[in-house]
Amino acid sequence: MLHDEQKMETFSYDDAIVRKFVLATMVWAGVAFLVGLIAALQLADWRFNFNLPWLTFGRLRPLHTNAAIFAFGGNAIFAGMYYSTQRLLKTRMASDAMSRFHFWGWQAIIVSAALTLPFGITIGKEYAELEWPIALAINIVWVVFGVNFFKTIAQRRERHLYVAIWFYIATIITVALLHVVNTIQIPVSLWKSYPIYAGVQDALVQWWYGHNAVAFFLTTPFLGLMYYFLPKAADKPVYSYRLSIIHFWALVFIYIWAGPHHLLYTALPEWAQTLGMIFSIMLWAPSWGGMVNGLLTLRGAWHRVGKEPVLKFFVAGLTFYGMATLEGPLLAIKSVSSLAHYTDWIIAHVHGGTLGWNGFITFGMIYWLVPRLWKTKLYSESLANVHFWTGFTGIIIYMISMWSAGITQGLMWRAVDSTGRLMYPDFIETVLRIAPLYWVRAAGGALYLVSFLIMAYNITKTIASAPKNVKADVFQAPRLAPSSNQNLGDKPHRILEGLPIVFTVLTLLAVAVGTVIEFVPTLWATDYVNTGSSIKPYTGLQLHGRDLYVREGCYLCHSQMIRPILSETLRYGDYSRAEESMYDRPFQWGSKRTGPDLARVGGKYPDLWHFRHMMNPRDVVNGSLMPSYPWIFRDKIDFAVIPKKIAVMKFLGTPYNEQELALAEATARAEAQAVAASLSAQGATGKLEDKEIVALIAYLQRLGQDYKKGGVK
Repeated sequence: MLHDEQKMETFSYDDAIVRKFVLATMVWAGVAFLVGLIAALQLADWRFNFNLPWLTFGRLRPLHTNAAIFAFGGNAIFAGMYYSTQRLLKTRMASDAMSRFHFWGWQAIIVSAALTLPFGITIGKEYAELEWPIALAINIVWVVFGVNFFKTIAQRRERHLYVAIWFYIATIITVALLHVVNTIQIPVSLWKSYPIYAGVQDALVQWWYGHNAVAFFLTTPFLGLMYYFLPKAADKPVYSYRLSIIHFWALVFIYIWAGPHHLLYTALPEWAQTLGMIFSIMLWAPSWGGMVNGLLTLRGAWHRVGKEPVLKFFVAGLTFYGMATLEGPLLAIKSVSSLAHYTDWIIAHVHGGTLGWNGFITFGMIYWLVPRLWKTKLYSESLANVHFWTGFTGIIIYMISMWSAGITQGLMWRAVDSTGRLMYPDFIETVLRIAPLYWVRAAGGALYLVSFLIMAYNITKTIASAPKNVKADVFQAPRLAPSSNQNLGDKPHRILEGLPIVFTVLTLLAVAVGTVIEFVPTLWATDYVNTGSSIKPYTGLQLHGRDLYVREGCYLCHSQMIRPILSETLRYGDYSRAEESMYDRPFQWGSKRTGPDLARVGGKYPDLWHFRHMMNPRDVVNGSLMPSYPWIFRDKIDFAVIPKKIAVMKFLGTPYNEQELALAEATARAEAQAVAASLSAQGATGKLEDKEIVALIAYLQRLGQDYKKGGVK
């Protein structure tokens, strides 16, 4: 006879929430892939920008990345987590209301991103572009999700925390930490704010977040899904429990250190760059440990891979994961980074991981889940196989074209002849050389989109064939006693798996160590930035012009960081110092050079050159792929907001005095009139003193000027 604490209980799982997240995954996948294809076409031919502000590359690219990562990837993660967590813990989610709040809250956030980013409402930090009200909403929804998850663990009927749960715990606590720290900002208005960090500190925080968003949003949760759904699909246990332990703890400890590898050869302190490189190289081992553990789970089932689409997607996804986690450490080596950084090689690397690893794991999971959630058969395995091979071909075309483009770019940029001069001094030469490969990339992306549409048709037909009223399965299991956190065995990790609070705290400590060691010296020490230099803050008009630069996404194609590399100093001028960006919120060092670096562009061209360049780039650079920006010639400067911007910057430590704040609007108007007069003298026509183009020119002409005047020693 069972003791009281072992009485059987009847319960069912909340699969309705899983179905909602599956359908949302499908909808947002289509949006993400379509916008990505449009962005690819825009880089191949500027006319695909359509001369419309909300359809330019600079505004669509953040929409694409947010849709791919947080809409498609996020909904896929939640679908898999809600399904597997309930079954691994043998209990329903703690709160159906919290689950529904999470679902609808997350969809509202995605819609908010889709409504704000195309209109230029952005913080301007990659993968964290959403302005402060939406960022705050993300924090709230994520906390509700986390509370529901940990309450579910607390009421579980299964003592043992399976390996997938470990990865889910790491995801929830680390993403919360990353997002909160990186999105601390002071509002100027409802849709405008400035981050509390500036320059080198902002760069460190941003790429600590940016790299680990990849780690803890696109890696750890998908590894958790792999550890659950691959064994289920293969009907095999995970190959090695011991390897799972090593894989998990090594990954969560090492990954957090690797962010600085995005900032090699920049003004970031050398010791931080070296740490980032070393830990990035170390990441290869635990990453491949996870891949090997997954692939060897299929021992004895390899003959099924060719026949079963689900296994095919999982195997290919793990293989792309292995490729990406081998290539990532390679790209983090300084000598390789000097060639690859800012080029399309990085684009190839990123999309190999997202399309191959995240995409294929998601597709395999959905093909496995849908028949079970809707209690029917998959409409067509043949179509699923067509989906696989079409998508796989698209990924290969995409990666090969961008590998070729990136290596070509890097070699051309650094090519110096025997006399010590650049072999390709005009940046446009490198653009035109690789332009045909952008069409090839677009073709690969189109194939991937077509493959997804095949899947969408297959899934739609599958759901249509399901019974009209899908009833939840009912289960029975014993209730755990209050002492259920004990007696899991005498091995240390088995004991730890029965102590979820301790496990969570240790996971948080594992990710906190690297964070603290990298952050404290760089954020609070002043040795790395000479705050006593004669670098001056931007004028009000220049600050407003800088915000227009961020609004249009110019930082997505232009860097402002000249590296201490011979070819770069020959092309752009002396290398950039940390002091030059000490008042930049956010920093503008960039991560891609579709166009040239702008760190020293101030004074290089007359005002009229910039005027014509923004109206029609091909008037001054023959063959340019940059879009035109006609709206900044008709839209007026909001002079009234400039004092508010100055006030917030002053609050954050930028050394504006009270007089500058009091006269901010009048000073900006006077400076705008001076720029407009200069343009008129050079041949521009029209009433320009209140147009946005004037503010943008004021900002561009400021870049590098303090350095040229001896402001940096």
